[in-house]
Amino acid sequence: MAEPKQDQNIVFSVDKIYIKDISYEAPGVPLAFTQAENAAAEIGVQLGLDHGTLNQAQGIYEVVLTVTATATREKKNIFLVEVKQAGIFRITGIEGDMLARALGISCAYVLLPFVREAVNDLVGKGGFPQLLINPINFEMIYEQKNATQAARPTIN
Repeated sequence: MAEPKQDQNIVFSVDKIYIKDISYEAPGVPLAFTQAENAAAEIGVQLGLDHGTLNQAQGIYEVVLTVTATATREKKNIFLVEVKQAGIFRITGIEGDMLARALGISCAYVLLPFVREAVNDLVGKGGFPQLLINPINFEMIYEQKNATQAARPTIN
């Protein structure tokens, strides 16, 4: 029985992973450290994903995963962390929806462990307990984004 033919012209590689921008603010310290532990902080995490073409002929793209984490207690900011984790990816042999999926899903999964570590490290160095970002289903986010855009009326 013959094996299915694999398209050997498809390339997906990571050329570089780097932090593009990083910010840490802690307006609630040192007061946050002296307040009673029973007043738990509310933690909020927001995601953003952008990508752009660096060299289309060579299939080189930059993808930036942004994570913003905030902690508040009694409507006062304790800390705010924002990390823009970026990567340069080489993707050739695919186009259209498959390329968009690779940029919006596969590249995001590659960047997630790096941004999780950076956020956790900043929060810990700020004197707070570690902040572990839960696993993220980028495929679901991608599908929801596409469904929202498809449902949006167009103006002719």
